[in-house]
Amino acid sequence: MPPSDSRRGRSPHTVDNPRKSTTLTVMTGLFALYCLLPLVWLVINATKTQADFVSSFGLAPGREFALWDNIVQVFAYQDGIFFRWLLNTILYVVVGATVSTFLAALGGYALAKLDFTGKRVFLLVVLGSISVPGIALAIPQFLLFAHVGMTNTPWAILIPSFINPFGLYLMWVFAAEAVPTGLLEAAKIDGAGEFRTFVRIALPLLAPASVTVLLFSFVSIWNNYFLPLIMLKDSAWYPLTVGINQWNKLGSSAGNGALIQNLVITSALLTIVPLIIAFLGLQRFWQSGLTLGAVKG
Repeated sequence: MPPSDSRRGRSPHTVDNPRKSTTLTVMTGLFALYCLLPLVWLVINATKTQADFVSSFGLAPGREFALWDNIVQVFAYQDGIFFRWLLNTILYVVVGATVSTFLAALGGYALAKLDFTGKRVFLLVVLGSISVPGIALAIPQFLLFAHVGMTNTPWAILIPSFINPFGLYLMWVFAAEAVPTGLLEAAKIDGAGEFRTFVRIALPLLAPASVTVLLFSFVSIWNNYFLPLIMLKDSAWYPLTVGINQWNKLGSSAGNGALIQNLVITSALLTIVPLIIAFLGLQRFWQSGLTLGAVKG
């Protein structure tokens, strides 16, 4: 009989004592380097003046630390249009992500806990729509909004962001396990209607999934580029993604005396800061969501 791991002085490979793999460690490190290298390049070059940006190596610091000066120039350039783009993006994100999350929670709850005609067909439509990339719908959406005269308005960006098939699917899966049917029946016996039952009983239980869907919507709308590009002509309604790209084109086509690559890089760095804050701030809700949703029978 071979000696056990305890007799040989070695601990068995368990969850608390996982088996180590050099290959996986190296591959993970390379992947992390691949993901972090563009961010490091962005941070370093945002601290350079325009002259240092042109003359120095990308990963080497400049002769002057000009981060604060670059930030001031970003908000002052073209009469402070960057601040207007920032407000536009916040408007699109706050309204779009909030409404889409609420609608996803409402729809997921209905699919998981209510019986209605056409439910199976609707489920198939939702699952099928997840496989359709959003960029494939941009042109039909533009033609539709142009027909009703809503292009070049904030509604052309907000209304498409209200529909989130993937968020609806996540809410449906989560609600099926996280919301006890007995609790809903007790609320209805007490006289609560369907919508009140959803708001008072189901919605608090769906909080972990709601935060996840909210974050996905936040990132999707914040990084949305192609739809605003074709929907908006007035630069006053541009989000940050489209506005910064216009600066990039302007700086690339300008003469040497009007190059603004340092402002483009700095504005790009400012754009990702809210995303980092959102991920870090909502991380604890994801961790709590790992243990929620399990319903005892």
